[in-house]
Formats: sequence, C-alpha cells, structure tokens
Amino acid sequence: MACVASPASASLLRIDAANLSPAQREATQQIIDETERRLPPPWRESLPDGLTLQWRDDLPAEVHGRAKSQRLWLRRSLLEGWMARPANAGADDPATRAALSALIHELAHFHDRSPQGRLSRDPRLLDLAGWQARPLHFGLRSAKNPFTDRTPDRYELASPKEFVAVNLEWFLLDPQYACRRPALFRYFAGHFHWQPAAAECAPGQVFLQTDPDFARSGFERIDPARLYAVDYLLAEGNEETMSRWGHSMLRLVVCAPGRAPGPDCRLDLQYHRVLSFRAFVGDVQISGWRGLTGRYPSRLFLLPLDQVVDEYTKTELRGLQSIPLRLQRSELDELLERAAQLHWSYDGRYYFVGNNCAVETWKLLHDGVPRLASEPLRSITPTGLLRKLERAGVADASVLDDRDGALRQGYYFEPMSARYQSMYEIARASLGLPQAKVENWLELPPSQRSTWLPKADLRAGAALLLLEEAALRREELKARDAIKRQLLEPDAAQRKRSAQARDAVRDVLAREAMLMRPAALGGEGYGLPQQERDALQARAAELSMRVKADWQDLRQAARDGLPSSQREALAGIEKNLATLGTRLRELNRTQGGLQLPEAGAP
Repeated sequence: MACVASPASASLLRIDAANLSPAQREATQQIIDETERRLPPPWRESLPDGLTLQWRDDLPAEVHGRAKSQRLWLRRSLLEGWMARPANAGADDPATRAALSALIHELAHFHDRSPQGRLSRDPRLLDLAGWQARPLHFGLRSAKNPFTDRTPDRYELASPKEFVAVNLEWFLLDPQYACRRPALFRYFAGHFHWQPAAAECAPGQVFLQTDPDFARSGFERIDPARLYAVDYLLAEGNEETMSRWGHSMLRLVVCAPGRAPGPDCRLDLQYHRVLSFRAFVGDVQISGWRGLTGRYPSRLFLLPLDQVVDEYTKTELRGLQSIPLRLQRSELDELLERAAQLHWSYDGRYYFVGNNCAVETWKLLHDGVPRLASEPLRSITPTGLLRKLERAGVADASVLDDRDGALRQGYYFEPMSARYQSMYEIARASLGLPQAKVENWLELPPSQRSTWLPKADLRAGAALLLLEEAALRREELKARDAIKRQLLEPDAAQRKRSAQARDAVRDVLAREAMLMRPAALGGEGYGLPQQERDALQARAAELSMRVKADWQDLRQAARDGLPSSQREALAGIEKNLATLGTRLRELNRTQGGLQLPEAGAP
C-alpha cells in the first residue's frame, strides 16, 4: 500500500494512493484541501496523526463513508463525480457538495470520539437535537428522536453520533444553517470558538396560525423584540376524566406595534399568543387506550389568547391562571426560538400519563431555557409543574393573591359559569324561573325554555340571549362530533348509502390534519422557514379555504342525518334566539337603550 502525505498538512490526512492514477491523486488532494480550508482549528487539532483516506468500491449501497480506527473510507463514485464536475463548479455543485459532505461527515466522527469532542454525549446537545429527557425515567432520554419534520437528512435521526456528523456537514457548508437551526449553530460555534460565514436571516419567528373555523390560515410572525414576558398559563381542572388535572400552556405577552416593552404590554391582549401542546385527534372521539399508548400525535399550536380564553371560560367553563415566569431577556428570545423549532419540526406522541401537556411544557422550558435544565421541575401534572416552578422561584403566583386585581390585570380569567349564573339570576328574579342554577336551566329542552322568552323584559331578555348563545355554541360542538361519528362509523343501515359521505369527510380530515402539522405543507428547505415562507403561507391559505368550504357542505348535507334529539335541540335553540331577537328589538324600540347587564349587576 502506497500512502502519500497531504502537503497542505501532513498531520491532517494521508492518501492511500494504491490503484489511483495521478489525476485521481490530484483530485483527492483537492477534496482534502477544500475540506481542510473549512475546518475550525480546534477540529483539525483533534484529529489523530496518520489518518489515511482510501477510496472504496465495496461500501454498502446507502453508505458514503466509514470512519475506522486510523482509516477513513469513502465511496469511489464520489471521486469520479468530483472529477467530472464543470471547470467552474462551486460549492453548490451537487458533486462538489457530495464529496465535501462525505469527508466532513467522517472527520466529524473522529472529532466526536476525541477528548476535545464528545459532542454526542453532551446533555445540552442532546436537548437541542431531540433526544429529550424523560420525566418518569430519571437520567434517561427518549430512545427515538421525534424531531422528524423538516430535517435536512433523515440519517441524523439514527443516533446522536450521526446527528452530530450530519449537522456539522451543514454547519460548515450551508450559510443558511445559522437561520434554520440557530440554536445548534450557536452551540457548534461556541464549541469551536469559531464560526463559518452565515446568511442574513428572515426577520422574526413564524408560526402557522389557524382559526377555529378554518376561515383563514396564515403565518403569524412574532418579533422577539416585542415579546415582553412569558406566563405559565394553567387551565383549571373540571370533572371530565382527561381534564381533571388541568391543562398547561405558555402565554406570550406580545406588545402592540410601536409600544416599548414594559408592563403596559399586558394591556395589549389582542396581540398576546398562547403556546399549547395538544393531542391532535384525527378520528371521531378521544380514546383512553389510544391516549395511554401514544396513538395520538402531540403538536405545538400557536393560538390567539382570546380564542383560548373563550374556549376554556365559555365552552368548558374553566378558569385560566396566568402566572408570570421570571426569565431574562436572552431567555425569552431562546424560548421563542425553541418554540418555533418545535412548531415546525416536532411530531411527538401524546400519552395521557408520560407525555401529556405538562410534560411537553416542562420539556420546552427545560430545552429552551438552559438555566432551567438544572432545576427540579419535572412533573406529569399541570398543577404539579406550577408548584415546582413556584418553589424554584421561576413562577410568581403572588399575582393571584388579590383576585379582583388579578381579574383587572389579566392574571386570571374567571370561568363564564359565574357570569352565566349572574345572568340567570337577573332573568330568574324578573320571570320567577323555577330552576335555582343556570346548569339546570340549560339542561332543559329548548322547547321548555321557549315558554318563558316572550315574557322577558329588556334586562331579562338580554341575559337570556347570552345564555341561549352559550347553549348553541355547546350544542354545535356536539353536532360536529356527531357528524364525524355518523359518517366515519355508520351503522349497518347507513353504511351503504353514506359511503360517499364517509370518503368525503375522511378527505376533509386529511386536509385539516395538514393545517395542524406545518411541515405537511411541503416546500423546500429544512428547519425554520426562510425564503420559502411566502410559498408555504399561500399553500396554507388555499388549504384552509378549501377545508372551510368542505365542512360547510358536509354540515349542510349531514345535519338531516343527526339523531332526532340533536336536530330538535339545534332547531329549538335557533328558534329561541330568533324569538329573543324579535322581543329585544321590540322592547328597544319602545323603551330604548338596549344594554346587556354586567355580571353581578342588581
């Protein structure tokens, strides 16, 4: 075997010249020189002496290189591709990129094995890469990497060692790596005390935001400079089995455009956003067994605060606690960046016990704020996580000590059950309604409630209107689920005549699922979107309009097939609303000044 030392650096790499022509030796030296020019000095210094490069024809089909002891093997076709390049080929040339990537990849393995490397065993790298800590397995990490979306090379998911090698390729060769995987770029730059040239990044962090009725879907761009604070947002529990321990979220306190970050940003509620991990349910009902076995995808959603408040306080009648987290300015930026990475790349599995909303929120804080990784915060319940955040001095729950002040300042959003009861008390005092609680009133068939409506005065009618609207909102949610159930799980009599409808609803659910998984929109690029943002947003808008139209058609076609009790309930509520609307307009003309009474008003 004849070995030739590289003249550029005899200690970096030798060439096994056996069976190589002079032209092939020269091309090999070019690849070595181009690679060495890109390597950070600490990386070059970590490589073993006498490392030899050999071209091979017998590597497995999917393997481009191997790093063995003092030898580095590369597929010979890479050399042939390099030699066949156009004379003016640059770094973007496919053959150039392939050869450099393969050599950098194998040299990365040698660096990782060295005392100066050990990157694949660094807990911080594992956090960023996706081999996350597990709350019920102290000291252990996930066996699989769930950051499977928008990856530059799926081989990075094979193991932490391959993740390091693949990402060091992109760190050195792609100027956009700093924008698409900024946390990893900073990690590698800090490790080497050196960084390659980086492209200019698109401004802000973008999230795909979809409204509840799919009327529109677009990208929400959050400027980190407008992020004033992050709160731990806890939806209080109720009697439902899967909601008993509450739901944990993070509230982004985003300042209005033009407002300098400060306490007044808490008044800009219309700009506040919520990060919420949810089990995306593509079938017709939540199954406890599937939730225990991880059959549901866990995704990170960005939602408007007002939507979340309505969902929990009006529909589910649950209070919301918004507890400020003590985070530094740089930590706010890193947490937002990590949330964006999760939004675009994470496709986890939702377990009611081991990987629920509390666990997901804990991992986001653990991975997104390095300081918190050393705090004993792990918990499998939302309330437990809040208690640990308080004990660690991270969460300031004193904002809830004064309940009235908390309501005024937006630290607490009370469930609408109290307001509904207040409205009901107004109507009950005026009309002598026999039920003591609003829940008993709403449980009545709409036809029984309707007998009282023509007798209402202005204040009682306004209160009953609010209650009837709440009843409609809850009944429509039940109807949507019933339509899915009817079309996807029909009985024997329905099966034949509803086959076409079942196919239609499955198609709608498939398109709806794409809007719940941003990476499913397709497009070029990996990591955080950059120049492809406009194309992705156009695709999202097209899909959302189609889903909205499809659901409207399905509702219209399927409503007649609802159980008779639900059809009657919906029709009865709509009739009650019409009756109240007519009654209030008449009273307003004769008495003037229709005004909805406030909660607690006499």
